[in-house]
Amino acid sequence: MEAPKQNGGLREIDSVEIISLMDNSVDFLSTIDKKGVHSFRHWTKKRYGEDWMHTHAKLPIGEHGFSMLIRVQDEGQTRSILFDTGCSPEGITENASRMGIDLREVECLVLSHGHWDHTGGLVTALAAINKPELPVIIHEEMFRTRGTANPDGTVRKYAPFPSKQRMPQAKLIETKQPFAVAGGTVLVTGEIPREIPFEKGYQKHRVLEGGTWKAEPWIPDDRGIVLNVKGKGLVVLSGCAHAGIINTAEYAQKITGISKIYAVIGGFHLVGKENEKRIEPTVNALKQINPKLIVPSHCTGWKAMFAIAEALPEAFVWNSVGNLYEV
Repeated sequence: MEAPKQNGGLREIDSVEIISLMDNSVDFLSTIDKKGVHSFRHWTKKRYGEDWMHTHAKLPIGEHGFSMLIRVQDEGQTRSILFDTGCSPEGITENASRMGIDLREVECLVLSHGHWDHTGGLVTALAAINKPELPVIIHEEMFRTRGTANPDGTVRKYAPFPSKQRMPQAKLIETKQPFAVAGGTVLVTGEIPREIPFEKGYQKHRVLEGGTWKAEPWIPDDRGIVLNVKGKGLVVLSGCAHAGIINTAEYAQKITGISKIYAVIGGFHLVGKENEKRIEPTVNALKQINPKLIVPSHCTGWKAMFAIAEALPEAFVWNSVGNLYEV
């Protein structure tokens, strides 16, 4: 695996299928009137047959976490990437089973950043994938001790990132630069420059240094994933977008040399009193990007989701665990 060159380093693919393995929301009853977007019951019935749900019997579960399975269709070959691993140790492996997915298909695992709600299922996922030397794309900052400042000045410490000793199957690849995986069909952005004035990071974020909690709003390990779909443009996925979803989208354009963004999917971190101030300028910027599909998830927050739905009604989809997106 080599870092791609700017301006065309990302290969064009025929199509991509993205399945929501874990998110905060479950909704198995609402209709979805958008081409290429399928609810859990719809796509599993079509793919596995009429009787599958009756015999399978279990719906997937939701939690405060995020994980997507990305299946790239490229020259007749399918390549599977796991993006984040949810919060609980067994949440995504249980959901994969309930969706009829065998995680042994995964050839690479990418972590958006090191926070517990994206890495809690990492060790269990690696065991389920069960491949020696599985490439796991990380950043050195993920191993730091981190937390969130409480109003009284104390810090709520996050669950730690798994130690290297707990991941013997993994081939850990630490990179800060744009990095191509899956034969150059998927691009991990690397560190994202913080250039948008209103995207000021996560001000309550703290890191433990020398026994002292210090402010660390930028969360430099925050990265996204980019794909380039033939005839459509870029698909941009974020975990929490601590770098800012607009920074993330614009950096995807810069490192690929492709201006057209077809889809933006993932957490936008517009939740909470501090971050909700960014909703209006973020929505205005998203309107300028004008994606054909936008799926705010996880940490976006309902206020931002409603604002995005109102501003981009033809593109907006409310994500549910089990949703399948075809681009």
